[in-house]
Order: sequence, then C-alpha cells, then structure tokens
Amino acid sequence: MVVEIDKKSGFCFGVQNAVEVAENALLKGEKVFSLGPIVHNDEEVERLSALGLASVNYEQFKKLKNCKVLIRAHGEPPETYYIAEKNNITIIEATCPIVKKLQSKIMNTWLKIRENNGQVVIFGKPGHAEVVGLMGQTEDEGILVSGPDDLFKIDISRPVWLFSQTTMGVKEYNKFADLLRSKMKDKGIVYADKFLYVNHTICGQVSNREPHLKDFARQHEVIIFVSGKESSNGKMLYSVCKKINSDTYFVSNPDEIDRSWFVGKQSVGVCGATSTPKWLIEQIHEMISHF
Repeated sequence: MVVEIDKKSGFCFGVQNAVEVAENALLKGEKVFSLGPIVHNDEEVERLSALGLASVNYEQFKKLKNCKVLIRAHGEPPETYYIAEKNNITIIEATCPIVKKLQSKIMNTWLKIRENNGQVVIFGKPGHAEVVGLMGQTEDEGILVSGPDDLFKIDISRPVWLFSQTTMGVKEYNKFADLLRSKMKDKGIVYADKFLYVNHTICGQVSNREPHLKDFARQHEVIIFVSGKESSNGKMLYSVCKKINSDTYFVSNPDEIDRSWFVGKQSVGVCGATSTPKWLIEQIHEMISHF
C-alpha cells in the first residue's frame, strides 16, 4: 500500500511563526502564558505545554501582573493591549502579519468612514478569536455577518466596506458580496459598486489549499485528514476532501485510526489543516505505512 503525505499540508506561515516565537521564549527558561490555545490542535498544545507554555483565558489574563503573555496568530483587539500595559504585562507578539495588516486596514477604514455614515462589515465566524480581534478594531461597532441570513443586519442605503476573516472560504465570501450587491440594485441603488467596497482579505495560503487538496483527494483511494476538532480551517478543508473522496476520514491523533479503512486499498493520502503540525502528520503516515 502506497501512503503519501500532502507536501502543502501543515502549519501556515502565521501559525508556524507563532509556534517558533513561543519555543524561542520557552527555551530561554522563561515562564510564558498564551492568551487562549496557541493553535487549534490539542496535540501541539500538549507538546508546548510540556515545554512550559501555560494557556489562560481572557478572565484569567485580566488578573495577571508582571509576567509575559504571548499573543497568538489570531491576534487580539486593542483592549487586550490596554490591559497588558495597565498590569505591567510584557507582550510577546506572535500575531500573523497578514492578520495584523488586516486589523490596521479595518481600523483605518472605520476611523475614516464613520463620520460619513459608512459601515464596516466583517464576514466571519461569531466567537472566532480572529474575528474578536477584528471587531475590536471598530470598538465592536462593525457588523458581523457569516452568511446570507445576516444580510438584514446591513443598512443598504448606506455605503458598505466589506472585509473577511482571513480563513473563510473564497466562494462563500464572493457569494455574500454578490448577494449584497444584488440587494442594493433591487432597492434602486443604480451605482451599487460605489456603495459597496469589497476588500479581498482571505489569506492566499489558506485559499490556495482548497484546489490543491481537491486534486490530492482525487489521487488516492483513502484520505486521512488530520486536524484538531476545534479548527475551523480543518473542518472546512476536511469537507473539501470529503466531497471529492467519500473515503475521507477525520482524525486528531493516531489512536483514532481504524485499520478497516484500508482493507483492499492500494493508495492512501495523508493531509491536514493549517493548524496541524507536520510532526503529527508524519507520525500518522508512519503508523499507516506499517499496516
């Protein structure tokens, strides 16, 4: 049985950078806290925890003083930095550069348009860490939408600046923008394009994986998709593989592998999310190779 690892799977640049920043701080023997799990993958969180990285929630963070706290790749709202300054907390910055740039763009847009009755609309998942940080750039005055059912939240008689969470699906985002534009035209806004400014803010590393994984899923009889259960990117990319190859299985660790999946099969592909460490993908590849 041939078992192949998808070469493009594993941490995206932003997550890889955050993990390396954490490791560098921990190797100095420093006590480091992470505001929220550094990555949506329990296996990687456990590995870093063994090195001394302690994850805290927001309420616990507000009680910390005189310590070092890592800001993970998802980023944080301005309020987090205000609290850190007040409590003499040293911030270890690991926000993904792409997310950081998006935060700045949203804040600058919001400051510029709010006096002219403009609206900042963010296409993303409610409660997602990145979305919390993005909404915070508008002091939570931005409008959060996650699909067509949320169109009612937007006042189409006022100009709209539309942004997306970096890890959303490109097709879903474009579809939402098209629906919003159509709704404006239906209401008689002839120059809808001048009322709707669509910013293309989905990460290329994330969006490019979708077509690549479709090809990868077609090349194998069985696909093992490795991801943390809480990873939104993992859920999305798994569904991409599953639609192409019905023999696609979602696993978070080697213990979830079932030998029966491979009976009579000659070709297996192992892939994962942008939050899945390469070492875990390789570990599962090694295990299946010995079946």
